[in-house]
Amino acid sequence: MAMRDSRMGVVGAIVFAKNHGSGSSRSGILAPISSRRGSLAQLRVLSVTKGGNENTVDDDRSPRRNGSRKREQVADKFDVVRNSSDSKFDIDYLGESTMGDMTVKREDLGSVDLAPGSIEELAREEAREAECLLEELNVPAQYPHGIASRGIFCSRTLNLRSIAAIGYDMDYTLIQYNVNAWEGRAYKYGMDNLRSMGYPVDGLKFDPELVIRGLIMDKEKGNLVKADRFGYVKRAMHGTRMVSNRTISEIYGRELVDLRNENRWEFLNTLFSVSEAVMYMQMVDRLDEGAIPPQLGPLDYNSLYKVVAKALFRAHVEGRLKAEIVNEPERFVEPDAELPLTLLDQREAGKKLLLITNSDYQYTSKMMQYAYNQFLPNNMDWRDLFDMVIVSARKPEFFQMSHPLYEIVTKDGLMRPCFKANPGGLYCGGSAQMVEQALGVHGDETLYVGDHIYTDVSQSKVHLRWRTALICSELEKEVNALAYGKDHRAKLIELMNQKEVVGDVFNQLRLALQRRNSGREAQTNAATTMDTDELADSMQNLLVLMTRIDQKIAPMLEADGEYFNKRWGYLSRAGLWDKSHLMRQIEKYADIYTSRVSNFLRFTPFMYFRSQAQSLAHDCHSNWFDMSTASFPRSEPVTH
Repeated sequence: MAMRDSRMGVVGAIVFAKNHGSGSSRSGILAPISSRRGSLAQLRVLSVTKGGNENTVDDDRSPRRNGSRKREQVADKFDVVRNSSDSKFDIDYLGESTMGDMTVKREDLGSVDLAPGSIEELAREEAREAECLLEELNVPAQYPHGIASRGIFCSRTLNLRSIAAIGYDMDYTLIQYNVNAWEGRAYKYGMDNLRSMGYPVDGLKFDPELVIRGLIMDKEKGNLVKADRFGYVKRAMHGTRMVSNRTISEIYGRELVDLRNENRWEFLNTLFSVSEAVMYMQMVDRLDEGAIPPQLGPLDYNSLYKVVAKALFRAHVEGRLKAEIVNEPERFVEPDAELPLTLLDQREAGKKLLLITNSDYQYTSKMMQYAYNQFLPNNMDWRDLFDMVIVSARKPEFFQMSHPLYEIVTKDGLMRPCFKANPGGLYCGGSAQMVEQALGVHGDETLYVGDHIYTDVSQSKVHLRWRTALICSELEKEVNALAYGKDHRAKLIELMNQKEVVGDVFNQLRLALQRRNSGREAQTNAATTMDTDELADSMQNLLVLMTRIDQKIAPMLEADGEYFNKRWGYLSRAGLWDKSHLMRQIEKYADIYTSRVSNFLRFTPFMYFRSQAQSLAHDCHSNWFDMSTASFPRSEPVTH
């Protein structure tokens, strides 16, 4: 047998064992590694956390009767920090709980063979070898080295190992819908209701490109606006027509979007808002045209919104829309085979999984059966994934107050009142506090995952201090659009930088002329002695040049983001430099955000998400810092 080099690192030893181990590749160090469902989960992580139910893959060389003994041998080598009363529990240097962390048992510390050298050198070498091992195991790279659009992006550092329970919303979270199909049918039923009320809707068609998530309806003026993180309006549409920058300045130049004023502003929190916004903006056109019969009563833009909202609400509660979806789920649902495997990994890692949805039991049960049962192993049912299921939860009130709790006791959905939730139960109503009491978790031990920035993410964080994850399926298109638009944006920024340099020269000459006209010397001797005609000609030429640069910049700026949406640009940006109002909400309330739940599969249930450095306006000047002229005040030592 080949001999292992004594200088070889820990990861290198694993690669060595894989390449040189006797017999099959499943012998030696890699014995716990097996394959499950092809390439979806090439790397099998042995779960030894509290409550974990490890299922090994058996073959002729690994009889099931030996599985338990092998798991015990591996588990004997480690300790897991199980709760806050554990002697090894701590808060790490990033302020995160170490609950769920795995540590080497104290008595085995001396037997761990690390290569000699500084820890920096060792870490660098191990990282290189780790990448080789992942490639050997055929494990796909994670973001930022893998597919960016399938990344999980971190706003606030989150240690998944310390999470004891993970709650999920269903619609547009655990189940991804075809937006055009779902919202198109909602639009159709909503418009039918408007027609039955006497409103002129003939000739109108659903246009999903008319709006995007994160826009804001101005119910006072009949506008749809895109605001930046401060609330300044950057783009606007009245009815279905885009508004010029000049008009935006005239209408919104002295006011900011304030979402607390619910009588005026309606934020498009979720993809369910798409059909409503399209209906409203099209009906604003009809109102402006005078096409709405006067016998329907005097209408302004605010009252028109209420009519549209009522018509769409009827479409949702009448049952025809959901009945159509339940009868033909293949038209509306986009199945994801990786989703059930993601939840299985989390459950086997000891996480308590919850389903908390506002949908009713019958709809939830049938949709989950279709989306999950076909991909689950060993005839599992979707209910087997969850420690608790709560339907008709009435979020956001579910996170704010307590409602009566009912237990669903039959497959037909018959219910009986109850006063206490228990693990494994199926319930209607109740409250988040009941869930915490039943499962023995509280506060930041729970991660809640949903698609609605207010109902799911904001309220669970504000009222319960749960950790939060936002599902935003448009991120995949957004990230790809940012990549496609990179060259366009680089050219645009280059032009703007060139204009800034030209503009600086013009401003200096203008100041020199101003001082000359006042009988004062200019900034420099050269500017003071410059011929007056030469000064005026230079300023004239620079003005013409800047005008032409502006003529080039304006359409380029308008086109920035058109790969995502031609009217509104990027989801996450507002203008060239700033973040959108939606992005500000995401950063404020969502600890992590991603395009789909199955993205967790690659990151494992043990991932430590670290937030990235946040850029500040003065950061760029650090590149120009001259150390030779720098002086630093001497600080006094800190005493305790």
